[in-house]
Amino acid sequence: MTEASRDAFLAGRVTAMQPRAGHHRSGLDAVLLAAAFSDKAKGSIVDLGAGAGVAGFCLAARAEATRVTLAEREAGLVALGRAAAALPENAAFAARLTFAEADILDAGARGAAGLVADRFDGVLMNPPFHDEGSVRASPDGARARAHVLDPGGLDGWFRAAAALLKGGGSLAVILPAARLGDLLASMARRFGGVTVLPIHPRADEPAIRVLARGVKGSRAPITLLPGLALHEGEGNAASKAARAMLGDGASLADVHMSWRRLGFDP
Repeated sequence: MTEASRDAFLAGRVTAMQPRAGHHRSGLDAVLLAAAFSDKAKGSIVDLGAGAGVAGFCLAARAEATRVTLAEREAGLVALGRAAAALPENAAFAARLTFAEADILDAGARGAAGLVADRFDGVLMNPPFHDEGSVRASPDGARARAHVLDPGGLDGWFRAAAALLKGGGSLAVILPAARLGDLLASMARRFGGVTVLPIHPRADEPAIRVLARGVKGSRAPITLLPGLALHEGEGNAASKAARAMLGDGASLADVHMSWRRLGFDP
């Protein structure tokens, strides 16, 4: 098995096993993505491109009425996810986790792994975001695949998400703010009621991430919410909202009133 570290999230409610080197390591983005669903979320959720499982683990730990499938094509990361699920620290939610080793962009491979169309109530994803050839890829193949899109580009991820969701199911996705245009274009073809939350390092600084939700089959218009700041004051002190999500396991609905009013739960 890949050499791994044990990393605690949500003040120890989740323990992940992540590669020490050679792969992408999840952190803040994964926790924010899981926080897009409230503790009241229920049903079957799939984390596409789950890596070692941080986002899916965090959602399962918080939302006790969910069953979470972690879909990942890298066998080493799937093995780490399974090993982490067997840890005593994760016993409270491990029985509600399922693992699927598959290339989620390949419909045949998805089906063979049990990821069938119109099956899921919700989808989480934090896809690669660099177009092929736009950056110098890591010489490590696994790390490069985690950050550089396949030739089909970002749209393939949204196509897969829409195929897997039931009608009325919802997608949550986090991407760099620079990919907002691509995100909106891909969601517009398949999702309505799209809601975009800009995420800023500080309230007076440009957004670095966008977190979006959309509903399959909805015709509701797009909504752009007030932003969320991750830091406040001097230095790198986390904002009250960020501390609540990272340390206390709060959802966005707990810390951001505009998000709460949306009532997003699958």
